Parts: sequence; C-alpha cells; structure tokens
Amino acid sequence: MRSEAATRADFSQIRYAQVWEDADVLMEGLDVQPGDVCLSIASAGDNVLAMASRGPARVIALDLSPAQLACLALRVAAYRSLSHPELLELIGSRPSTRRDTLYARCRAALAPDVRTFWDGRSAEIAAGIGGAGKFERYFALFRTRLLPLIHSRARIDAMLTPKDPAARERFYESTWNTWRWRLLFRLFFSRTVMGRMGRDPSFFTYVEGRVADRILARARHALVAQDPADNAYLHWIVTGTHGDALPYALRPDVFERIRDHVDRVEWHCTSVEAFLARTDAGSIDRHNFSDLFEYVSPDHYRRMLDQIVRASRSGARLAYWNLLAERRRPASMADRLVPLDDLARRLHDQDRTFFYHAFVLEEVR
Repeated sequence: MRSEAATRADFSQIRYAQVWEDADVLMEGLDVQPGDVCLSIASAGDNVLAMASRGPARVIALDLSPAQLACLALRVAAYRSLSHPELLELIGSRPSTRRDTLYARCRAALAPDVRTFWDGRSAEIAAGIGGAGKFERYFALFRTRLLPLIHSRARIDAMLTPKDPAARERFYESTWNTWRWRLLFRLFFSRTVMGRMGRDPSFFTYVEGRVADRILARARHALVAQDPADNAYLHWIVTGTHGDALPYALRPDVFERIRDHVDRVEWHCTSVEAFLARTDAGSIDRHNFSDLFEYVSPDHYRRMLDQIVRASRSGARLAYWNLLAERRRPASMADRLVPLDDLARRLHDQDRTFFYHAFVLEEVR
C-alpha cells in the first residue's frame, strides 16, 4: 500500500525540531515493557528516545523526512557524547554560548549525510536545535510578534507562576482572557495562517470545522485545569526555553536510562505502510503513530489499521493523537481492536501538549 501522506507534503526541511506530543501521556498509555518491540514515528526523536528509556528490545523509528531523521540522529549522538546539562544547552532548554563546541563533540558519532545536513545549519545549532523547525519558528513568531501585543512580560510571568486551581481560573477570567487574546489567537491559529506558517497546508485536507476555536478551548484547559508552571511545552511557546519543567526525555533520571538503551534505537527513511508490508506478522508490541492518521483519508486509515493489526502481537497497544480530524477504530474492527477509552480520556485530561482534540489508545485482541 502506498503512503498517502507522502504524495502531499514537503519533507525536505525540518518541520518539527521537538516532538509536540506529551511523552508522559505516551509512556503511561503504551506501558512499554523490557524486551518489547516498539514502532514509532520519528519526528524529532524525543518520544522515540522516551520509549527507549523503558528498556525495550528494539525501538524502530520511521519517517519520510531525512531532515527529521537527522534530528533523531543528532539527539542519539548527544545522549552518547554529552552530559545531561550539556544536552539541555544543545537543545536550547538552557542558555548557552558554546553550542558549536557541543555539536563538534557529537559530530564524530554522526553518519556522513547527517554531518553534512547539520554542518550547513550552524545558525540553527547556535540558537539551539530545539528551535530549528518550521513549527518552532511559528511559535517563535507568536511569542515575539503577537503575544507582546496582547500581554506584558509581567503578565506572562504571572501566568507561569504556580497557583491553585481557583486562583488560575480567576487569573484567566479577570486578566488573561481579554478580547485581544481571543481575537489575535483566533487569527494566528486559524487554518490559513497555521497551514502557511506552521504545518503543511496539505495536513488540513480532512479537517472540518473552525480550527482556532477548538485550539482556544484547549488553551483555556492548559491555563486553568492544568498548572502552567509545570508545563514545559507551554513554557517554550511563551518564553523560548523549557524553564524548570522539562519534557520526559530531557529529565536527568530519564537521560541516564536513555543513554543506557540508546543502542536499541534504529531509524529508517520509509513510510509506515511500506515498513509494515515487509514486517513479519505478530512481531510488534507497542506503536506510537503521533497524529499521522489525520493526514490520510478515512479509507486509507482503515487499511493502515489492517496492516498494523497483522504486524502486532496479541495485547499490542496503539497510541495516536487527533489534532483536528477525528480518527478512531471503526466498528468493523471491533473483533480485532479494543479501545481503551477510559484510560485515554484520563491521559488526555493530563496532556500538556494541550492543543490536541483527543488521545487515542487501542489494544490488539
């Protein structure tokens, strides 16, 4: 089966320099066990490495984009070559004036084509590789050009200050939720602007409804129901660093576990469809498909699920996100896939990458 997504989007540049899916949610949902065989969309590599931290036998990362695989390869080299504080500097989580030196220490562990890719991106390395993608530049534009028109630096700092739930709601309603916030947020996160500046326009092919209103409602959830002070993703969006709250794969204790198991990570420049077509039946235990399925038609999605189930062991789990287009196991597959809806809903409430409409978790019978 041919990849539908491959025919639409441009995969020549870094689209995501970080993974914008909460690995804490992914890890609890998938429950990766030692010895498992895991399959994951590569993206920038953070969640691939998070899966490796649990000691599986293999973590197989797939991506159609050589640029995304170069992001993963540099992260693997960094976990091998740098200390934890140095990794945070290279990513951009912490300030640094020596990222070129840190990259030079990782460079020897890179394949020649990956060296060539990163050697030509010295400015992105100097600024922190976590900001090198199209999506991160989109957030940087929001942070530097739009957000100052809505809120002062002091008000942004106040939003990031820990508060109890009642105080967060008071702050949101009395101070944050201004008409400028609603108006400019809806403009910046509209289908048109997001498609042109953040995601590929082709990724909206199967999206219906008002995109910005959905994301605005989820933003309120992140600012009121959750504590913004603990949200590394939100912190990056509004400050350009991760602050004291780090994503899963960048935490000190997880760093050591990833380093211990990083040799179990492999990556391939191919589509999910092509890889599954040559994969033995019953060979995969855990799947992370990011938000891949909303880029394809419902019919193509169902055909992919057939491939996935064939390649999975009984009890295997699938995790994926719905950002804007609804994708869930069809009723016709009820005898082969079981939705874990209660767990998925609880995890979605905790999801700090707040813009997703749903987190989906399913288990192979």
